[in-house]
Amino acid sequence: MEKKPKILVVDDEEQNLRLMEALLVPLGYDVVVARNGEETFDRVAKTNPDVILLDILMPGLNGFEVAKKLKASEGTRIIPIVMVTSLNDVEDRVRALEAGADDFLAKPVEMTELRARVQSSLKIKAYYDHMRDYQKKLEAEVARRTAQLKAAFEKIRGASLETIYRLSRAAEYKDEDTGAHILRMSNYSSVVARKMGLNGRVVDSILYAAPMHDVGKIGTPDRILLKPGKLTMAECETMKQHAATGGKILEGADPGFMRLAEVVALTHHEKWDGSGYPNGLKGKKIPLAGRIVAIGDVFDALTSKRPYKEAFSLEKSYEIIRQSRGTHFDPDVVDAFFSAEDEIVAIKDRYPDEKESLFVRIAGRLPQP
Repeated sequence: MEKKPKILVVDDEEQNLRLMEALLVPLGYDVVVARNGEETFDRVAKTNPDVILLDILMPGLNGFEVAKKLKASEGTRIIPIVMVTSLNDVEDRVRALEAGADDFLAKPVEMTELRARVQSSLKIKAYYDHMRDYQKKLEAEVARRTAQLKAAFEKIRGASLETIYRLSRAAEYKDEDTGAHILRMSNYSSVVARKMGLNGRVVDSILYAAPMHDVGKIGTPDRILLKPGKLTMAECETMKQHAATGGKILEGADPGFMRLAEVVALTHHEKWDGSGYPNGLKGKKIPLAGRIVAIGDVFDALTSKRPYKEAFSLEKSYEIIRQSRGTHFDPDVVDAFFSAEDEIVAIKDRYPDEKESLFVRIAGRLPQP
């Protein structure tokens, strides 16, 4: 059964209400009445009328004030308002239009004119409803497509990050004790970058670039890389060459994060006080990405087992980081690191040194045991 259009008639005189009902009901309309301005808002909220026939001269809130409030509300502004008035002054009609009236109906009401005004207003309401529904459908479709695009991007992002981790791990594959080092240190670095207030794109770039920090180790001889004891001075110099080698390997890449990876590979062993390598850069002459990755790399080295050492405790590792503030590390980077202490510990726990953890738990995308 087709739903009848609902007409709200607002008038403070009972005989006018009864007259409107008598005229509108035979035309196939469902009529609702309100006897004053205040009652109008209650009826509108409960019945959601298609058209409002609104008297102007009423005690309390007059028709101008009621129309203005209805048109100011997002939920009721699309309901056509026909002012029913005996006022014929141009100034009054202008005031009604300014209040939001869509049409006028002169008193005494004549049947033919009433039918025409109501039908015209219903067409306006039908158009408004159509445009509102179309907008909602459009917004829903945009939201759906945006969600699909975001999911596709995340899938590509995850696959790209996994590829980077796998290829970066290949450069360190000879060192079995590094385990999930590149997962931890890259996540440490991205957390510190976020805590320093860098934007999301830069934080993501650091997450992508950090795993490639030691790609230059591919050129380091096994006898040095795997040596369980202390390195000789000559061996240390050979080991240090991996930073410059990594920079050369990544030199000239196009993607932004690959260019950042070149910077990270080249500068993550530079120190705040200028005593680092390969170029002895000092303070803010060291690129920020290099300063950030340095602390992630060192913290993970401190808390992990290596061929030449056992893992240090968290407490001892924290103390070494604190003591290195302003010498090895940028003080601001150290402060950001400790402001993220809970997240740092969570990352450490998420990626333990197990052979299966590296590829099974890439970027934490799969459920943890």
